[in-house]
Amino acid sequence: MKNKSFRFKAVDVLYLLMTILPFAFGMVLKVMTTPVSEGIAISGARIFFSLKMPLQNLVITESQINSWLVMVSIFGLCLYFTHGLSPSQPSKRQLIAEWVVEKVDGIIKENMGEYFAGFAPFIAAILGLSAFSSLSSLTGLYPPTSDINVTAGWAILVFILITYYKFKAGPLQYMKSFGDPVPFLAPLNIISEVATPVSMAFRHYGNVLSGAVISVLIATALQGLSSMLLGWLPGLLGDIPFLQIGLPAILSLYFDVFSGLLQAYIFAMLTMLYVAGGFPQDEYEKRKAKKQNKI
Repeated sequence: MKNKSFRFKAVDVLYLLMTILPFAFGMVLKVMTTPVSEGIAISGARIFFSLKMPLQNLVITESQINSWLVMVSIFGLCLYFTHGLSPSQPSKRQLIAEWVVEKVDGIIKENMGEYFAGFAPFIAAILGLSAFSSLSSLTGLYPPTSDINVTAGWAILVFILITYYKFKAGPLQYMKSFGDPVPFLAPLNIISEVATPVSMAFRHYGNVLSGAVISVLIATALQGLSSMLLGWLPGLLGDIPFLQIGLPAILSLYFDVFSGLLQAYIFAMLTMLYVAGGFPQDEYEKRKAKKQNKI
């Protein structure tokens, strides 16, 4: 029993390290590869290297590396919360995991219906990946959600799902949907169809990036103002940016935490609404019944 208990705790530690070490690795990598700069430094994701490909070189950027680090961290966290599941004596972590599953299942049923009950893992993955990517900025990492290439990839995946479920009732029904409610609105409906992934990508990316830029600008301005007003203090006191204490932390609490979590929820909610709203379930059921009658 003791050996088993020790082995159980050792595995727990391993899963926790799998959750924490990716962010530690990312911070070390950033410190070692970021060039020294003075003043305001606002730039996109740094390019580490590129791989030669037949059509176009594959560029490996800071956003891609951090995305993988976030995924490894989430994977370790999931393993930790699901380690040692017991139907008779559930632990606190098991209760937390079950609460998360129940909440996601409830959101799916409320916004998508019983037909999409199997969508819960996908929506939970979107929520977790988006939230952790935005929160990674708290550790000093470049948040993947502030890169348009990352959010555009998510939006394209969602668009493929939307199109797939619209085709469930057949290609003819899909083409007819562009003529709703009247045929002459078809051009606008086509534009709206293409604009869906574009708006999802830019909404998520723009909100996260703008928050990071505003935080940097205000922090730098407060540093300069502190030097101008309090630079006359003797010794090291004149070098301490007193006005920078407090307000940047409050802004970070809003832009990095609240706004990041809000954007993750909005992206997941739009995914559910677009997929479920585009699925012609009545027509699909009729088509399915016709096929069964022919058999």
